Amino acid sequence: MLSNIRIWGLLLALGFSGTAAADTINSANTSWILTSTALVLFMTLPGLALFYGGLVRTKNVLSVLMQCFSIAGISSILWLVIGYSLAFGEGGDYIGDFSRVMMAGIDRESLSGDIPEALFMLFQMTFAIITPALIVGGYAERMKFSAMLIFSALWLLCVYVPVTHWVWGGGWLSKMGFYDFAGGAVVHITAGVAALVAAIVIGPRKGFGTTAMPPHNMTMTVTGAGMLWVGWFGFNGGSALASDGNAAMAMLVTHISAATGALTWGAIEWIKHGRPSALGAVTGMVAGLGTITPASGFVGPGGALVIGLLAGGVCYSATITLKQVLKIDDSLDVFPVHGVGGMLGIFMVGIFSATSLGVFSGYGFAEGIESMGGQVGVQLIGMLTTIIFTAVVTWLLLKVTGILTSGLRVTPEEEIQGLDIVAHEERGYDI
Repeated sequence: MLSNIRIWGLLLALGFSGTAAADTINSANTSWILTSTALVLFMTLPGLALFYGGLVRTKNVLSVLMQCFSIAGISSILWLVIGYSLAFGEGGDYIGDFSRVMMAGIDRESLSGDIPEALFMLFQMTFAIITPALIVGGYAERMKFSAMLIFSALWLLCVYVPVTHWVWGGGWLSKMGFYDFAGGAVVHITAGVAALVAAIVIGPRKGFGTTAMPPHNMTMTVTGAGMLWVGWFGFNGGSALASDGNAAMAMLVTHISAATGALTWGAIEWIKHGRPSALGAVTGMVAGLGTITPASGFVGPGGALVIGLLAGGVCYSATITLKQVLKIDDSLDVFPVHGVGGMLGIFMVGIFSATSLGVFSGYGFAEGIESMGGQVGVQLIGMLTTIIFTAVVTWLLLKVTGILTSGLRVTPEEEIQGLDIVAHEERGYDI
C-alpha cells in the first residue's frame, strides 16, 4: 500500500506544507540522494552524449555532444530561475506557483522531507536536463543549433514542467493515484512523443531510406550505454528519496528489466537475421530501462522480468514499424524506445503492482483504488493525457521556433557538409 511506499506526492505535500517529515536531516537518505544526483547527471554527461554521438555519422558527432552539453546548461539555469518553482510549488492542480523562484526562501537548513530542499531541487534538475536531451535523437543531424536551443528551452517550461507538476508536484494526476515512480510519463513519454513530432515536422534526413546511415562509432555508443545503465540506478533508486528497502528493490528491478530487454532484443535479431548485434543489445537494454522506470518502485523482480521481456519485443517491433513501414526518420529511435517503452511501463505497473500475482506480485495499488482495473484505468488516463498534451504543445513550439529562426533545419548543402563544421567550425576527428 502507499503507506509502505515513499511516493513523490506525499513527500512534496509534507515538504511544502511547512511541516517537514522530520525536524532534522537524515544523513543516510541525504548521502544516497547526493550520490543519485551525480549518477543521473552522469546519464546525460557523458552517458547519453556518447550513446547518441556514436550513433550519428562522423560529420555530426560534435554537434550531438554540443547539443547535450548546451541543453544541460540552459535547463539548469531555467530550473533555478523558474522551472523548479512552477513544477514543485504548491500552485494548483495543473501548475505550481512562483514561491520558489530563484529558490526564494530556501537556504542550507531548508528541508524537503528529511533531506535538504536544495538537494531535492538539484536531484530534480538532473531529470529536467536529461528529458529535453533525449529529444535530440529525434532531430539529430539536421536541426539548426539556434533552433535547438530555443525549442529546448521553451519545451522544458511548456511541456516538462506542467507534466512534472501533474505527477510529482501534487497535481491532478497524483491526486488520482497515478503511478509513475521515476518518469515513465514525465520523462520518457514526453521525450518520445516530442521526438516523434519533431521528426515529422522537420522532415527526414537527406538520403533517408535510400542511403545507408550506419553508426560511425559503436565503441562510443556501447560505452555510453554502459554509463546509462549504471546511472539509471540513481534515476530509479534515487526516486525513493530514501536509503531504504524501496530504493534497493527499485535498483534490483531496474537491473533485471535492463538485462532482460538486452537479451530479448538480441535474441530477436539472432532469430531473424542469424546473428545478434551490439547495437541491438544496447538498444534493448535502454528499452528495458525506460519501460521499468515508472514501475520501479511498485513492482517486484518477477514483474520486472516480464516487463523487460515485453520491452525488448514491443520496442523492437515499434522501431521496425516506424522506420520501415511508416518511413519516419526518428534518427536515433527515441519514440519507439523511450516513448513506446514509457507507455508500456505506465500500463504494466497497473498490473504488476497487484499483490495477488504470486511471485509476480508488486506492492499494492494507490490509496483508494481497490482493483487492477481501477489502477489500469488511472494509468491509461494519465498516459493518454500526457501523449495528447505533449504532441499538441510540441507542435506549436516547433512552429514558433521555426518562425523565430527562419526555419528549423539547416540547408541541404549544410546538411551534406555536416553540422560539426557548419554550426561549430570544428571536427570530431582530424586524422
